[in-house]
Amino acid sequence: MIASSLQVAHILVVEDDPLLASHLQRSLHDVGYQVTLSQDGQEGLDLAAQGNFDLVLQDILLPSLNGLQALRQLRESCPVPVILMSALGDEPDRIAGFSHGADDYLPKPFSMAELRVRVAAVLRRVAYERTEAANGDFDLDSLRSDVCVDGQWADLTGTEYRLFQALNEHQGEVLSKAFLYQQVLHRAYSRHDRSLDMHISHIRRKLQLVGYSAGRLETVWGKGYLLTKLS
Repeated sequence: MIASSLQVAHILVVEDDPLLASHLQRSLHDVGYQVTLSQDGQEGLDLAAQGNFDLVLQDILLPSLNGLQALRQLRESCPVPVILMSALGDEPDRIAGFSHGADDYLPKPFSMAELRVRVAAVLRRVAYERTEAANGDFDLDSLRSDVCVDGQWADLTGTEYRLFQALNEHQGEVLSKAFLYQQVLHRAYSRHDRSLDMHISHIRRKLQLVGYSAGRLETVWGKGYLLTKLS
């Protein structure tokens, strides 16, 4: 279930620190979101799996079931977007979070202003994907991490899907290699690292094989990559 307006989105906050949970609830309420609190990993998973939320904001270190375990189980049945929160903010911890299916990762401590921006960005992306699917161009399946065109799956890898997702969200905007390395590959950009170019090449080939014609994935030499929408 995705709310028709960001201002009426229903967010599940799973956080066992009562003080932080209260701050999160108040901050999100202040900008118009509906918020449900849970302090337990298993309870949070059970609530999220019911499909009544637009977004889950979840700590990793939780009682009864940690956030990564809960996320892994949730992804087996529910595509609801999840933002992980954790004091474990090193690169391996962030990579683990994204590998388990997180849509974003907020290292603690963070400001309430940054939290609200991250929440709005994820909700905006999901709403955009649903609109594109309704227009019949293609279907972005976040649970499967793949793109479907006229009933055919492109068989994208998780990294390829996140790359295409980022480019699709920013259609008509050149995304730099440094940005894509940081936001999608979750590591620093190096001029001698060709892995991004390889992923882009694979995406182009796979989309061509399934007849994708809604847009064109272009290389902007010296700057980055651009997805243009075709009429």
